[in-house]
Amino acid sequence: MEKRKMPIGIDDFAKIRENDFYYIDKTGMIKELLDNWGEVNLFTRPRRFGKSINMSMLRRFFEIGADKSLFDGLDISRDIELCDKYMGRFPVIAISLKQVNGSTYEEARANIWDAVKAEARRFSFLLQSDRLDEDDKNEYQEIKNGKSLIDSCIYHLSYLLCKHYGSQVIILIDEYDAPLQKAYENGYYDDMVRLIRQIFGYALKSNESLYFGVLTGCMRVSKESLFSDLNNPTMYTMLDEVCDEWFGFTDQEVRKILDDYDLGQYYEITKDWYDGYRIGITDIYCPWDVINWCRQLLVTSDHEPKNFWANMSENDTIYRFIEMAGDNTRYDMEVLSEGETVDKFLSFELTYKDIYSGIDNLWSVLFTTGYLTQRGRNEDGTYRLAIPNREVLRVFRDQVQRWFLRKNEGSLQELYKAFDEGKADRIEECINCCLKESISFMDGGNTEELKEASYHMLLIGMAKGHPGWLVKSNREAGKGRADIIVINRLKNSGIIIEVKHTNDNRQLCAKAEEACSQIKDMNYNEYFLGFQINEIEEYGIAFSGKECKVLQM
Repeated sequence: MEKRKMPIGIDDFAKIRENDFYYIDKTGMIKELLDNWGEVNLFTRPRRFGKSINMSMLRRFFEIGADKSLFDGLDISRDIELCDKYMGRFPVIAISLKQVNGSTYEEARANIWDAVKAEARRFSFLLQSDRLDEDDKNEYQEIKNGKSLIDSCIYHLSYLLCKHYGSQVIILIDEYDAPLQKAYENGYYDDMVRLIRQIFGYALKSNESLYFGVLTGCMRVSKESLFSDLNNPTMYTMLDEVCDEWFGFTDQEVRKILDDYDLGQYYEITKDWYDGYRIGITDIYCPWDVINWCRQLLVTSDHEPKNFWANMSENDTIYRFIEMAGDNTRYDMEVLSEGETVDKFLSFELTYKDIYSGIDNLWSVLFTTGYLTQRGRNEDGTYRLAIPNREVLRVFRDQVQRWFLRKNEGSLQELYKAFDEGKADRIEECINCCLKESISFMDGGNTEELKEASYHMLLIGMAKGHPGWLVKSNREAGKGRADIIVINRLKNSGIIIEVKHTNDNRQLCAKAEEACSQIKDMNYNEYFLGFQINEIEEYGIAFSGKECKVLQM
């Protein structure tokens, strides 16, 4: 049987079902949402956890004129009584704010209008409605053309739909906090908060045309800041058990995906890299990672896991976190990097202004945005936080290295000079000086291979800071692969570095000698055959904790 296509980047439920893409059944969310009734419901989940596809699913289920065949064979179709009562029974307004990214308030406001106008155009039949009078139709035209009042536009659109159909309206707003994040970054936060508060206040509070509303976002923005005009919206955070399995993939679902594509042998590595999140009481995988990873296994010969989710943003939150960190926080990071947990209080009602006002708030942000997960709650109210998986651990290490290189910029210039002069003792002194300022996170990993790789990557990062060096990692040379090869284009010279690690600093010298012997025995200098190289310098460098030993051949 032909395998279904992977829905990479597709968040339209109908497109997935109509074009026979692979779909993990999340329709049980519909019943659980109805069973736990709330007039306004807010789901907060990290990016790429399936928020948009679920919102599309809700629209396709509830909207008048629903194509019931889209749900054939899915869990919700077995509940015949619920489907008869709710499927295709409501007008639905569905707006996504994820594309609101203006550099000014005026641009962002225009972006919001564009989203509203695009949705309003779906309802052009209102102009022929015999239930609407001329004033109503003029109001619709004003909304469709962006000429109405923006703060009440969704409210008025819901009124018109309710009047036309004689049925209350469901309002879906995806990525509600995206405009707030951009507003904070670009300096118009207060203006945007006022605008969003007004829009939500009109559309979602005391709106007789509203049946219920659903919002999604990454963060639960402070009620006082944004939701003060609403009547206690029902919150579904990463800690809530209700609806905990509908965003992201469960372990059972991941096993099924892998088995369906004959990839069952990759279960353990998939779990190691992309599992580890805990929503409510359910263990969850990042769905974006799993889908992209399976596609990679199916269509390429590259079977090395990648940072799919982590590479979707610049991860500036982690970098700021590291820059703000004092000694205690850096110790906590070392504990996290070893796979352990740290106990922290979490705050779930922040404004974007609060995020960087203190290190305690950043723990909460790292949790709500998916860089940390929870392993339970302590009696004192703190949560046991952990790095969820190998993918996010690598992000932490990359950002730590970025911070490290910036902090040690002056020392690196001394290091480059020492290499240029071929002084092993001075190279050792410079590296040790840098290591003393580092987070021992660099020594992370529970195997010798991982620890050695951490120092290897550290040296790669340091070497790449030299503008005249061409740096190669793990390149075939002689009878094996050299850890680091550098072509110094300013001197027409070459550098070979072999890296070793030991848990016993008394063995540093012996390990450095072992590295030198490997360079010689494996004939790594043959890499430079055919290059116009004046000289080749060869170094064995051994690490243990925050110490190193450098030997030159």
